[in-house]
Amino acid sequence: MAILDACRKRARPILMTTIAMGAGMTPVALGWSGDPAFRAPMAIVVIGGLVTSTVLSLLVVPVVYSYVDDGVQWLRRLVARRQTAAGQSSSGLPWEY
Repeated sequence: MAILDACRKRARPILMTTIAMGAGMTPVALGWSGDPAFRAPMAIVVIGGLVTSTVLSLLVVPVVYSYVDDGVQWLRRLVARRQTAAGQSSSGLPWEY
């Protein structure tokens, strides 16, 4: 649930930054200012990078983090189950202090 809370808190500033930069670069990308042959490709790349980074930071990174965390928890349970089945202590050593 911490992932959902963090996404809610971070979504607004990330989206505000993306929208502001995208709106600022749109006239340049459409060639409304200056030499469009020189600056339009740069503006298109910036807008594409903003959209890509927004999707990655709001959707992909939390999902991958969740899967990795679930995998780590599964491995810990598996190791603990094997240790108790082998008669070892929780510290991993065959004796207790």
